[in-house]
Amino acid sequence: MAQEDVFKKLVAHCKEYGFVFQSSEIYDGLGAVYDYGQNGVELKNNIKKYWWDSMVLLHENVVGLDSAIFMHPTTWKASGHVDAFNDPLIDNKDSKKRYRADVLIEDLIQKFEEKINKEVTKARKRFGDSFDEAKFCETNPRVLANQEKINTVQERFAKALNANDLEDLRQIIIDYEVACPISGTKNWTDVRQFNLMFATEIGSTADGAQKIYLRPETAQGIFVNFLNVQKTGRMKLPFGIAQIGKAFRNEIVARQFIFRMREFEQMEMQFFVRPGEEMKWFEYWKEMRMKWHKAMGMGEEKYRYHDHEKLAHYANAATDIEYKMPFGFKEVEGIHSRTDFDLTQHQEHSGKKIQYFDPELNKNYVPYVIETSIGVDRMFLSIMAGAYTEEDVEGKDGKKEKRVVLKLPAVLAPIKLAVLPLVKKDGLPEKARAIVDELKFNFNCQYDEKDSIGKRYRRQDAIGTPFCVTIDHDSLEDDSVTIRYRDTMEQERVKIADLQGIIAQKVSMKELFKQM
Repeated sequence: MAQEDVFKKLVAHCKEYGFVFQSSEIYDGLGAVYDYGQNGVELKNNIKKYWWDSMVLLHENVVGLDSAIFMHPTTWKASGHVDAFNDPLIDNKDSKKRYRADVLIEDLIQKFEEKINKEVTKARKRFGDSFDEAKFCETNPRVLANQEKINTVQERFAKALNANDLEDLRQIIIDYEVACPISGTKNWTDVRQFNLMFATEIGSTADGAQKIYLRPETAQGIFVNFLNVQKTGRMKLPFGIAQIGKAFRNEIVARQFIFRMREFEQMEMQFFVRPGEEMKWFEYWKEMRMKWHKAMGMGEEKYRYHDHEKLAHYANAATDIEYKMPFGFKEVEGIHSRTDFDLTQHQEHSGKKIQYFDPELNKNYVPYVIETSIGVDRMFLSIMAGAYTEEDVEGKDGKKEKRVVLKLPAVLAPIKLAVLPLVKKDGLPEKARAIVDELKFNFNCQYDEKDSIGKRYRRQDAIGTPFCVTIDHDSLEDDSVTIRYRDTMEQERVKIADLQGIIAQKVSMKELFKQM
């Protein structure tokens, strides 16, 4: 099945099973804004807990913060967002559609990569076990030609971005005959910059109102509170401040479902270190964050690092952790060495001294910062994409039927346990309810008595429930139930008294943390 079709099915699945809805759908929706349904909000909260606990529980020197969305407007002047937080936009004159020039070029590079992947796939089928992929990529003329195109485009792209050369960004699009996906033509306008911040006003009267911004990132709330946290918590370097919160960007080209939205949520940690030690900690957090992703078991081969060609104005090193989505490898987390830019800027613009006294060196200095930043929504999408599976299984009549299952990590699954009485009589519902009442204090449980047991299993598969417990007539006699495991569909007879221990061990985040 084409990856584009897989993505369409995934988007439809998210709505059908209560994970993600279009915001204000009854009014035809609001572009690039989404609501999380009853199952989506549970999965999202579990992702946030997995991240939060991995930061503040596993690291004695990382603490939390919850800063306000509204901040003094000078904050964004100091951070550079007022002057430099722009996207390069280009219009197609025929379709009247607007695109980000950098995204069009990234898609161009991805097309060359896809051509290489197709050549490799064909060769692997042809040569079988004897296939040497590295040697093939070094010698095949079609692979080499496409790799040369990638290298050339990337070199020009990086140079244009670093020089803010909008004319050459357009020229790359022209030279490689990039066409508008809507009109199919190559009739492009010039590239121009567009600031992404949402502006609003605060104050009771028009004359006294002050222009402020919805924060485009959560990091600045951490930086302006650096001294508050350091002094009240008696924190010693190195230490980190973690935060989860909403951010807002006026994305002109918002697409790919919840991958790029105008209202989104971030999980960020700023780690403050002694100047000169930033690269050591950059490598530490780069490795630690990759372990966090891979511990979920979504496929190690689907993750990769991508070092930045263009560094942000505040960074001296940056890399992304990318996940293979249905539409290619895309960033899910960024790790940046932000130097002392942010604290120095706030020190200058506020007129307040923002420094750390180092008792070992007996001097004051502005710390350097290592940042790890994840978009919760992108993380959600990557997990859903990795979990969505279609399987052919044998039905009752021996014919093959399709089973759609979300193979979510058990610790993240919205519903941990479904309790299903075999029939709606003979005391089985009452027995099932008693089990729910006992386990609901520890796990998110769901009781379901409607339809055949097979249909109920399929419903739970579709929302990713890892365990289904069936109560039958024997359960009334021996206090045992049948537990069914989602991924294998295997069934096991266990004592009701053992259920809590069995499930607790399977859904504990402790098992993931041990891998880190």
